[in-house]
Amino acid sequence: MRELICTENITLDGVIDASEGWFAPAGGDDEVDRSDMEAALREQREAADALLMGRVTFEQMRGYWPQQTNDTTGISDYLNAVSKYVVSSTLEDPKWDRTSVLEGPLSEEVEALKSEAGGDIVTTGSVRLVTDLIATGLVDEYRLFVYPIVLGRGRRLFADATDVPELRLEESRAFRSGVVLLRYRPSSA
Repeated sequence: MRELICTENITLDGVIDASEGWFAPAGGDDEVDRSDMEAALREQREAADALLMGRVTFEQMRGYWPQQTNDTTGISDYLNAVSKYVVSSTLEDPKWDRTSVLEGPLSEEVEALKSEAGGDIVTTGSVRLVTDLIATGLVDEYRLFVYPIVLGRGRRLFADATDVPELRLEESRAFRSGVVLLRYRPSSA
């Protein structure tokens, strides 16, 4: 059975909403060596063959990544090649190859994806979708890339989550940039 991996870029105070400009998808400051973090992201891409997103995140990514012709991280090539699933009741034509729109009940759609053969299913960004996924109990692992910044405002990953099972730490990895990867799994898994 495939696993659903929730990967989020997150601030120290739990904000995953990137609208404040704290997160740069292409790496940000060119003076900082991010090769170790890029290697961790590459590991994740190699284990995953599906990406699950909400409509807003999907449209933002579709508007950015396909145009990145000088991307040295491999993210653009990966996103163009991977199977993408968008949860939306309004999107009709995704206009990005290898994209399917999921319109049915979320838990049924995700259970169906998880039951198919293949690699990991990764979801990232998509604040509303991730909140709903947490509530369904279908998240098998949380991979949190914690950035050393405090915003004091913004949408938080677990702001409204009341049914999150106890989590156990699987890995913590510090990167030269000051970002730390924390991998958690539900204790019952």
